[in-house]
Amino acid sequence: MASLKEVKSRITSVISTQQITKAMKMVAAAKLRRSQERITQMRPYAQKLTQLFQNLSAASQNEQAWYSQPRVEEKILLVVVSSDRGLCGAFNSTIMKAANRVIAEKYSQQQTKGNVTILPLGKKALEYFAKRNLKLVDKYSTVFQQLSFDAVAAAGEFLIDSYKTGEYDKIEIVYNEFKNVATQILRVEQFLPVLPQVQEQKTTEVDYIYLPNQDEIVVGLVPKALKIQLYKAVLDSNAAENGARMTAMDKATENAGDLLKDLKLTYNRTRQAAITKEILEIVAGAEALKTS
Repeated sequence: MASLKEVKSRITSVISTQQITKAMKMVAAAKLRRSQERITQMRPYAQKLTQLFQNLSAASQNEQAWYSQPRVEEKILLVVVSSDRGLCGAFNSTIMKAANRVIAEKYSQQQTKGNVTILPLGKKALEYFAKRNLKLVDKYSTVFQQLSFDAVAAAGEFLIDSYKTGEYDKIEIVYNEFKNVATQILRVEQFLPVLPQVQEQKTTEVDYIYLPNQDEIVVGLVPKALKIQLYKAVLDSNAAENGARMTAMDKATENAGDLLKDLKLTYNRTRQAAITKEILEIVAGAEALKTS
C-alpha cells in the first residue's frame, strides 16, 4: 500500500491537472461559440454559390471550362486540414487515417510512382506527413495562426494555379465537418475538377441570362467559388476542432474527479490503517509493561 505522503502528492497533482483541463474547457467553449457562428453564417452562402457555380459549369461549353474537364489522374494533391495543437481527442488521428485510407484505396498506383502530394493546413498534419515518404507543400500550414479569408485564399490561389497549369490532375480536400459539440463528420471532397451537380428527376433546367457575357461571369466566379469552398472547409474544421477539444477537456475533468474520489478513499483507508497500527503498538507496549 502506498504511503500517505505518496497518496497526498498524487491528490495534489490530480487537482492541479483538473484545474488546467477545466480552464481549457472554458477557453475551448468560448472559441467554439465564435467559430460556430462563423461557419453557420458561411454555410448558406457557400452552398448557394457552389450550386450556382456547378450549374454554370454544366451550362458552359467553351474553353474557359478548364476547371470542370476531367483528366487522366496521374498527379494527385490531397489537402489535409488538421489543427495546430493537440488535446482534442481523436480529431487529428481521424484525419490522418482518412488521408492514408484515401491514398491506399484510390491512389496506390500514383503513390508507387511518387505522384501523390500532401498540402497540410495545420501544424499537426505537417508534422505527421513530414515523417512519411510523401511530397509536401508546406507553405500554407500556418493558416490557423491568424485565420482569415485572405490567408485561406492564398492557398486557394495556389491550388487553382497548380491545377490550371497541369501540375496536378486532381485535388481533394480531407477535413472534419462540424455537426455539433460532440460530433464531427469526416469529409473527403473533390476540389478540382469541379463535379457537376447531380440533378434530381422532375427538376427543370435553369436558363441563365448572362450580363455582360458568359465568359466574364464564369471566369470571375470560378476563383471566388473555389476559394469560398476551401474557406468553408477550413472554418468547418476549426469549429469541429474547438468542439472536439471542449468535449475532450470536459471528459478529462470528469475523469480527474473520479480519480480524486478513489485517491481520497485510498488516503482515508491508508490513514485509518496507520492510526490502527499505532493504537495496536501502544496497546501491545502497555501490555508488555504490565507483564514486566
